[in-house]
Amino acid sequence: MLDEPTAGMSPEATLVMMELIRTLARERTVILVEHKMKLIIGLYKHIIVLHHGEFLAEGTPEEIQNNAEVHRVHLEQS
Repeated sequence: MLDEPTAGMSPEATLVMMELIRTLARERTVILVEHKMKLIIGLYKHIIVLHHGEFLAEGTPEEIQNNAEVHRVHLEQS
């Protein structure tokens, strides 16, 4: 379980961390709490989105990217 593992990292260090997480996920389940949607979309095949601790959406990266409610909530936080 990882909680915002790339917080405060440079773009270069973030890429290294993403590759490490990808490697770990090949042989085990990884639960990752992250606010950077681009990071999540690039790493996982199955995503669950929570908003204020409540279930919002679940699906593939493509389904999450195309989910109107995820977009609404994400834009409200920007």
